[in-house]
Amino acid sequence: MKQKLIKHLRLSDHPLSSSMEGDRRVEDLVRELVCHLQNDYSSLHPNSNPNPNPNSKDVKYATRILSSRMTPLIVANEVAMANSIKSHMAKQGKLSDALTFADLYSRLASKNGPGSVKNKGAVLYLLKVISEDRNTNPKFRTNRSFTEGLPSVDSEISVTYSSSLKDSSRKLKNGGILCISRDPDNTRDMTYKEFATLVNGENDVPEEVLVRDVLYVCKGIDGKFVKFDDSVDGYVLLDSVTAPKATKIMIRKLCELGWLHRKVKGYISENMDAGMVAKAFCGALQEELSEYYKLLTVLESQSMNPIPLVSEIVNSGSYLSLRRLSVWFVEPMVKMRRMAVLVDSCKDFKGGALAGAIHLHAQHGDPLLHDFMKQLLRRVSSPLFEMVRSWVLEGELQDLSSEFFVSGQSITVESLWREGYHVHHLMLPSFISQSLANRILRTGKSINFLRVCCEDHSWADAAMEATAAIGTTSRRGGLGYGETDALESLVTEAAKRVDKHLLDVIFNRYKLKEHCLAIKRYILLGQGDFVQYLMEIVMPELMEPASFISSLQLSGLLERAVQSSSAQYDDQDILDRLRVKMMPYKTGDRGWDVFSLDYVTRAPLNTIFTESVMAKYLRIFNFLWKLRRVEHAVLGAWKAMKPNLIASYISSKLPKAVKFQIVLTSRRCQALWDEMNHFLTNLQYYIMFEVLEVSWSKFCNEMDASKDLDDLLAAHDKYLTSIIEKSLLGQSSEALYKTLLMLFDVILRFCSDVDRLFEGIYEFRTRPTKSKTKEAKSSKSKAVETDPWLNEGRKAITQRAGDFLRTMGQDVDGISKEYSSILKGFISQLPMQQHIDFKFLMFRLDFTEFYSSAA
Repeated sequence: MKQKLIKHLRLSDHPLSSSMEGDRRVEDLVRELVCHLQNDYSSLHPNSNPNPNPNSKDVKYATRILSSRMTPLIVANEVAMANSIKSHMAKQGKLSDALTFADLYSRLASKNGPGSVKNKGAVLYLLKVISEDRNTNPKFRTNRSFTEGLPSVDSEISVTYSSSLKDSSRKLKNGGILCISRDPDNTRDMTYKEFATLVNGENDVPEEVLVRDVLYVCKGIDGKFVKFDDSVDGYVLLDSVTAPKATKIMIRKLCELGWLHRKVKGYISENMDAGMVAKAFCGALQEELSEYYKLLTVLESQSMNPIPLVSEIVNSGSYLSLRRLSVWFVEPMVKMRRMAVLVDSCKDFKGGALAGAIHLHAQHGDPLLHDFMKQLLRRVSSPLFEMVRSWVLEGELQDLSSEFFVSGQSITVESLWREGYHVHHLMLPSFISQSLANRILRTGKSINFLRVCCEDHSWADAAMEATAAIGTTSRRGGLGYGETDALESLVTEAAKRVDKHLLDVIFNRYKLKEHCLAIKRYILLGQGDFVQYLMEIVMPELMEPASFISSLQLSGLLERAVQSSSAQYDDQDILDRLRVKMMPYKTGDRGWDVFSLDYVTRAPLNTIFTESVMAKYLRIFNFLWKLRRVEHAVLGAWKAMKPNLIASYISSKLPKAVKFQIVLTSRRCQALWDEMNHFLTNLQYYIMFEVLEVSWSKFCNEMDASKDLDDLLAAHDKYLTSIIEKSLLGQSSEALYKTLLMLFDVILRFCSDVDRLFEGIYEFRTRPTKSKTKEAKSSKSKAVETDPWLNEGRKAITQRAGDFLRTMGQDVDGISKEYSSILKGFISQLPMQQHIDFKFLMFRLDFTEFYSSAA
């Protein structure tokens, strides 16, 4: 082995030059190498005959191998290869061979001049492979032919030639097969030529022409042989063209890209005049098509170049084949399919709905598609985010095509906040949450409310502060898809500052809290002295039929009540807003049924005190006014029944029987009056304190804690709803309220009967029974005509008084029974009410359980 390696290295010292002078020497060296290998084989197999003169066929084959482009799979470093060989020898215990090899390698490496071996690493690799092959296959059976004695050279070295050459196989002793391939007759070139002839014979049209047609189709232009067919909605190869089935299938697959391009291009042409978001979408698609057109231009230029085949005999034609084109179309086909899917699924959408629909397609696991959709969405959502920025910082709704998820309408100033703007949920993209959309809506509404209703322009300072607080994200173009955190920061900062400024304007400039207190004092009858004086001076007027009442006269009485009470010290702006309002009336109504007070509000306060809100206040006022009227009537009855007046009646000269009946009837009235007074006192206490004062206290706390106008409106609505529900005016208390009105009617009838009773008693006391004066005798005839009681005497007066008092007693007893029955029904309904405060009212009215035990 030592001598073999030394000889191999010595042979490698001679260059394999292509010059005329070295051709013979190279041939001699190759012949010597072949002879040496055959002699080594003969030494291992004594039965074989040595061949000192190898034939020309073996030498030719060896020369062909050495002059080929056979290269290893991994080209190692020259030094690393030499070290590997020395290491292999040392492991086998051949230290002397390793030292000899090192000396020879140093001599080989030192020769770097002209005529030296250039690729020394390849030579070392060849020697190493041959050595390993001989070591692993020391006993192979073959004839003396050298070409059959190199079984593993082709298996160890990567060969670039095909296996279509002539093969020969030999069986080995161990049952294996030894395959040796060679191409002595250039069969490879002949095969290429035959294949090209076969392909050209099956096609009427050259492949380069079909490639050119496919490229035209991909641009949306019909080719010469590939055209669009409306019946199949696709591009097809003309029937007149003869081509293999595989070629037709390949063309149909490639033309799918043109069909997709046609769909995308058609959408762009139809929607270029649509809204801003649709235009941005079309612009993004057009930009992708521009990149796609660049690729097609490159492919067209490459289609002009010839294909670099191995064989120079075959005319290769253009560089691009249909199969190569299918490889180039892989990535654009993916993008074009995605764009076509977007076009189909989004053709009926616009604005925010369009951006939301595209966003749903962006949830994809493919990184290529994910990046593509993200870039596309940034272009599409850019106009949408610009609308958001303009809305939350300037209050401008730049939405001519109704694409924004905030929509506005022409409305009165009073309804601007509640009905002027709302979130259009169909236009809300899915990447913006509902809570964020509501904050965006409220921020822009606040700016418009300040500008339109409050006539305030200092909100711009608050917007600038918000812009400065979040840095550069609010600048034009700074917001975009995927920057939800920046959008939320912008909206949060803008909303916080604008809402704070709005509340400052409402409370300080327009004095909302003072107006709420004025409504409580005058509309909700919280100003006691004013209400009492107004009740007394308008009572004679309100007793008249509604058609006889003058609003002007009642306004004068209202002004008089204000000037005669502590209300005169209030702000004049508040007093000017207090008006008399006459409600619509029907036949039979009196002034009590149509009289009411009204509080006039203007912008921006009418946003809080709207017509519907003031209608609720009017309803509460009518109830409280009825309660005060009944209370005033009961107090008037007390004045008629007070003990000193009854004593004066008893001390009169009426008959004893009449006096006795007067006392009995008065006591029954007194007892019933006490019962009614107890009910009214506790009911009024409940309304004025448990309802009005408690609700007002909670409303003040919520008013101070409000962060925006929506919170303020919600607090006021809650305050008003609480009063209505607790005052028996809610829908759940309709039956209870009707019962209460029946009680009011019974009490008013009782007060009317009391007045009639004591008017009759007063008449009996003051009417004379017999005329004893001369004036009476002289005018007897005249008196008889005017007063028939004068000649009836004492007995007649007693009889008439007894009948009158008996009738009044029956009426009082009937009212007492009716009142007790209705009151028991009223108290029995209180526990069934949902609001817990009604239970406290029941406890105050029936704390002794008199009515519940009697039932």
